[in-house]
Amino acid sequence: MSEQGFRFQRSVRLQERGRRLIPGGCHTYAKGEDQYPVLAPGFIERGLGCHVWDVDGNEYIEYGMGNRSVGLGHAYPSVLRAAEKAIRGGCNFTRPARIEVDCAETFLELIGAQMVKFCKDGSDATSGAVRLARAYTGRDLVACCADHPFFSTDDWFIGTTPMNAGIPEAVRNLTVTFRYNDVASVKELFDRYPGRLAALIMEPSRGDDPTDGFLHKVQRLCTENGALLILDEMITGFRWHAGGAQKLYGIEPDLSTFGKALGNGFSVSALAGKREYMRLGGLEHTDRPRVFLLSTTHGAETHALAAAIATMRVYQNEPVIEHLYDQGTKLRDGIEEAARRHGVDRHFKVVGRPCCLAFATLDLDRKSSQAYRSLFLQETIRRGVLMPSLVVSYTHDNAAVMKTIEAVDGALAVYAQALESGASRFLVGRPSRVVFRRYNSGDEQAEVNAAQETSQAAIIGTKGQSASQLIATS
Repeated sequence: MSEQGFRFQRSVRLQERGRRLIPGGCHTYAKGEDQYPVLAPGFIERGLGCHVWDVDGNEYIEYGMGNRSVGLGHAYPSVLRAAEKAIRGGCNFTRPARIEVDCAETFLELIGAQMVKFCKDGSDATSGAVRLARAYTGRDLVACCADHPFFSTDDWFIGTTPMNAGIPEAVRNLTVTFRYNDVASVKELFDRYPGRLAALIMEPSRGDDPTDGFLHKVQRLCTENGALLILDEMITGFRWHAGGAQKLYGIEPDLSTFGKALGNGFSVSALAGKREYMRLGGLEHTDRPRVFLLSTTHGAETHALAAAIATMRVYQNEPVIEHLYDQGTKLRDGIEEAARRHGVDRHFKVVGRPCCLAFATLDLDRKSSQAYRSLFLQETIRRGVLMPSLVVSYTHDNAAVMKTIEAVDGALAVYAQALESGASRFLVGRPSRVVFRRYNSGDEQAEVNAAQETSQAAIIGTKGQSASQLIATS
C-alpha cells in the first residue's frame, strides 16, 4: 500500500466524492487540493488550540489558522461559551437582535470608527465600501493596490486577475491599479483619470511598514482629488494591533473593512467608517439618494456576533498581539537558523511581519517555484506540521514553536538535497498550483510568471520580492 493510501485513505475517498459534488472539491480556492502536494491531508476533522486532526486521525500543528481567521486558537473556550450561550436563544429573527448594538459598540470602541455594518465575509464588506464610495462621489473608477493579492470575489476585483472569465470587459475597465509604497504611481492615476476615481483600496501593509509616510501621502492625494481612502484590514486587523494597522500607523481612513480574526473563525466581517459616508446606507438622510449598502439575511446572526464580542474582549484584556509578535519572532529566528545551517538560506526565505509570517520557496536559479513549495509542504506534513504559511495564534506556545522548527529543519535537509538533484526526485506527484491562473492546464513557471506580471501574486516581502506560496486567496 502506498504512503498516500496508508496515511490519507479517508481523505482520498472524500476528495473523490467532493470532486463530483463541489466545483473544485471545496468551497474556498485557497483550500483546494491543487494548493497542496499529493501527500497532504485532504480534510480536517477537528481542531483545538494550534492543533488539528485530519479525517484519518493524523495530528498536526497548524499554521495559517483558517486563512488567518483564527487568531486565538481553534475552539477557544471563552469564544465557544459566548457563541453557545447566544445560539440557545435563537440565531436569526424578524427584527434586529440587541446583540447587534452591543457588538457595534464594542467594535467601534476598539477600532475608533464612527459607524459599522456587519456582514459575513470580507468580499461583501469591501464591495460594500466600493459601492458606497461610488455613490458618494458619483464616480465609476476604483483603484486597488496591485501588490495585494485579494480584495473580493466580486467582479470589480476578480476582473483584474487572470481568472477573469465571465466578467464583462466594461466591468474590468472600471478598476485600475497602483503600487504599494509608490506615491508616484498613485499620483499618476489621479493625473491620468482626473475627477474619475471614486476610491483607492489597499491593505495598510503586507508585511513591510509603509515607507516615507506613504499611507498619509495617499490619503492627502485622495482628499485633494475628491476620492475616498479604503483600508482593507482583513489580515492586518487583530494582528498588527488590536485596533488595526490604522491605529499602529496613526491614520484614519474614510472607510475600512475587517473580518477573519474578528470572530476567531466564526463568520463575521465589518465595514466601518466615518459617519459622513456610512449614513448613506441608513434611513435618516434626505440630501442624497439611498445606497443599498449591506443587507444580508445572516449578517447579524447572534452566535457570530457573540463570538466577535468575546474575541474582542480577549484582545482588550490579554496580551494577544504581544504573543503573536513574540512567537512569530521565535519561529522566524529558528527557521532562518535552520536554513543557514543547511545552506539553503538563499533559496528558502521567511518573509512578512512576525505576527503574520509566510515563506518563499526558490529553485536553484532563485526563481519562485511551486515544485519546491510543494516539496517543503510535503516534508513538513510528514513531520506533523501543516503550514501553508507561518501564521501563529495565541495558542502557539513554545513547545509548538520548537517542534515546528525541528520539523522545518528536517524538511530543509531534503530541500537542500533537492536543490542539487531536482525537486522531482523527492516530490511525490504533481506540484501545487497558483490560484489565479487562466486555465487548469499549463506550465508551472509560466503560471508563476503570469501571476507576478499581473501583480496578483501574494507579494509579501519587500517590493518586488514575491513569495512562491501564492495561495493567499480567502
